[in-house]
Amino acid sequence: MNLTISGHHLDVTPALRNYVTSKLDRITRHFDQVVDVKVILTVEKQKEKERRQRAECNIHVKGNDMFAESSHADLYAAVDELVDKLDRQVVRHKDRLQDHHHAAPKRVM
Repeated sequence: MNLTISGHHLDVTPALRNYVTSKLDRITRHFDQVVDVKVILTVEKQKEKERRQRAECNIHVKGNDMFAESSHADLYAAVDELVDKLDRQVVRHKDRLQDHHHAAPKRVM
């Protein structure tokens, strides 16, 4: 899995990088065919203080691309919301890939 974490208007500290990677392990635990992950962390210059910290993520899995974004007053909370959204998308994608059809019962004559 290729992981790219970049910051826009903020420095990505090692503690923040470790936090994001530990949270993204949850996604790879549910679906192991993740090819590429790009995370962008931004601080927007808005007048209102809430929803200022933003986290976005693009995930490329086998057969699909997924995108999610989250904004919050705290960057760590935004990352938590982001991973929750991505986890739901990945689990849904995995369920769609699995074959849920049962074999037809054999007729005995």
